[in-house]
Amino acid sequence: MSDDPLSLTLSALADPTRRAILARLATGEATVNELAEPFDMSLPAVSKHLKVLERAKLISRGRSAQWRPCRLEPEPLKTVDGWLGDYRKLWEHRFDRLEDYLAAIQKEREDVKDDEE
Repeated sequence: MSDDPLSLTLSALADPTRRAILARLATGEATVNELAEPFDMSLPAVSKHLKVLERAKLISRGRSAQWRPCRLEPEPLKTVDGWLGDYRKLWEHRFDRLEDYLAAIQKEREDVKDDEE
């Protein structure tokens, strides 16, 4: 797998468990036990998911006494949004051109219909 940040982020987001973990962290910090609660998997399995998210810099882990809260780091998601934004602009432009084309066809049909009457 590539080590570029976008590839790491997209790879981490490809798993539904990791997306669910991120959704939970969007509501606030949580411990590994709290994050593992809704899943039918072992703590080591959840820890593996957290390591993938950490490697992609989507989460960070703090330290407060014995408590190690995980928190969402939004910057990689902003990068994905920016990357997708370029494609969004491309598709919006294509849809605008399609809309113009369909409007021209509709106008031609109306003109032909008016000429026939």
